[in-house]
Formats: sequence, C-alpha cells, structure tokens
Amino acid sequence: MLDWKNRAGRAQDRVDDSAVGTRPRSYWGGVFFSRALGVLVGLYLLVTLVIGWYWSQEPALFPVQQNAQLAAESQGKQMVIGYTTVETLKTVASTLLDKRGGYISNDRFPPGVWLDNIPHWEYGVLVQVRDLSRALRKDFARSQSQSAEDADLAKAEPRFNFDNKSWVLPSSESEYREGINSLSRYQARLSDPSQKSALFYARADNLNNWLGDVATRLGSLSQRLSASVGRVKLNSSLKTESVLPGQVPKVDEEIVETPWLQIDDVFYEARGQAWALSHLLRAIEVDFADVLAKKNATVSVRQIIRELEASQAPVWSPMILNGSGFGVLANHSLVMANYISRANAAVIDLRQLLSQG
Repeated sequence: MLDWKNRAGRAQDRVDDSAVGTRPRSYWGGVFFSRALGVLVGLYLLVTLVIGWYWSQEPALFPVQQNAQLAAESQGKQMVIGYTTVETLKTVASTLLDKRGGYISNDRFPPGVWLDNIPHWEYGVLVQVRDLSRALRKDFARSQSQSAEDADLAKAEPRFNFDNKSWVLPSSESEYREGINSLSRYQARLSDPSQKSALFYARADNLNNWLGDVATRLGSLSQRLSASVGRVKLNSSLKTESVLPGQVPKVDEEIVETPWLQIDDVFYEARGQAWALSHLLRAIEVDFADVLAKKNATVSVRQIIRELEASQAPVWSPMILNGSGFGVLANHSLVMANYISRANAAVIDLRQLLSQG
C-alpha cells in the first residue's frame, strides 16, 4: 500500500514538471515584468529618499558684511547707508529659491511633496522677509508719515506676500523673484549719487517700529514652542466689576498643547525665522551703527544675534523629540524656546534704549 502511494506521488510530480515546462511564454513574460517593475519602484523610492534627505539640509549662515561688499564691487556700486540691509534681504529671499532643491513649499511631485520640515523652515524665513520689506516701504525709505513711498518698494512688498504654496499661474517662485528684482532696482538707485529719488533713513524711531514686529514674532514663537508639553493659558478677559472685596478673583484656565504631528512644524518654522533674523540684524548693525552707538545699544544687538545664531546648532536627532521638561528624553522645542525667549527679552531692552532720548 505504501509503495503504491509513493509511485502515485512520483507520477504526480512528473505531471507537474511537464505542466511547468509547457506554460506559455506570456506567463513568464508577466512574471519578469512584475519583478522588473518591483525593482524599478524600489530604486525610485530609494533615490527619492536620498534626494529628499539632501534637500532637507538647512542652508548655513553667511557673512553679511562681506556678502554686501562683494555685491557692491561686482556691480560697481557704492556702499551707502542702507545698501547692506537691502542686499541682505535680497540674499535671504534668494536663498529660498536657490538653495538645495530650490523652493519646495509648493511642490506637487516627489520628493518635495513628501517633505515636511524644510517647507516650514521656508515659511519662517518668508515671514521675516515680509516684515522687513514692509518696514522698508513704510518706515526706512520715508522721511515722515506724509512723504511718498518708494515705487519699487511698493511693488516688492506685495510680491513677497503672495501665496507661498501657489504652483502655477503664477508660481510663488516667479512672484518672489519679481520682489527681489524690485529690491534690486531700489538698491541701484540708492547707491547711485546722481539719483535722488531713493532714500534710506537710519533713524531710531524707524528701527524701533520694525523691532516691534520682531518682538511680536518672537513672543508668539516662544509661546508656541513652549506649548509642546502643554501649558496653562489664563483667560485675560476678566471683568473688574466681578471682583468682590476680600476675595481672590477667579480666572478661567485651559490647557494649550501643540498636536503631536505639528511639533516639528513649529520647531522648523522657528529655526527659519531665527536664521533669517540673525542675518537681517547683522545688516542693521552695519547701517544703523551710528544710531546704535549713540544709544549705547550695540551690545544689545550683539546679544540678540548671539542667541539667534546659537539656535542654529545642528540637530543630531533623526526626529524632533518631545520629552517632558525634566524627563529622560530631550525636548527640542523647549531648547529652541529658551533661545527665542532670551532673544525676545533682548529685543525689548533694545527698544527701550532706542526710545530714550
């Protein structure tokens, strides 16, 4: 009986082998195609991951004063007051377009569409570009509130305020490039002695107005970064008539906490703003050197720059950690909030120095 079963099994094996040998060519072609397709998809994903990692590297800090001097020499222009500020603003804005991978926030195809951190870094830089371009149009290039605004600066500001995620018709890159071109035309007139239409007023009140926007941005970033571990927010709309004598007034409280998936977004937006602001303040230190010296405020500017540049230290962790304040794991958001808060405190002190007579 056992021998009969063995013979039947060997016969069935011969039938299966003969069936394999007689399979049509289309079957083997399908197998080969599916395997080749799988290999190609795997290689494509690997290449896009490597490119995405390369594009996600943040640009390094650049020397502001040397950059402006080289630009003036290459263009045959004079280094006048305001030239360094405008050139630095142009360079910061150009970095968004010319860095590794170009401008990524509006990408619709891999690997740009998969990236998350660098688009928020770009938005942080863009916020500071928008604020300074508005300050140039509103304050720095005007002698007083009744004076006319510069035509090129009036064109540059709305260009930088264009939608940062527009892909085509028009694209964000084309609008920002036009804004840079408008700044270049203003800068050319500013550095030309024969042109009297372009002006730059390095006054304490003008600088103080822009620093007010800076303080607001940094204060908001500090609160958003601190919310990574949750914080208690007090209701500020307390009515004084509801306070009874001899009793402590009741204040409504709520827990504000950044969603887990948005913690790295806030972190990299703060990195972008700090990166851009550190360069812009170094330019301000050059063009407003006389004002800062008279107000004994040069050290305050250096303190702000030092805190902002310290926040640009490399992040060695593969992801933004969100440990508790005194826990085992680090909390990168709280570390960044420390630098941002110290810079904001220095900005407030600087504004006080500038407002004094």
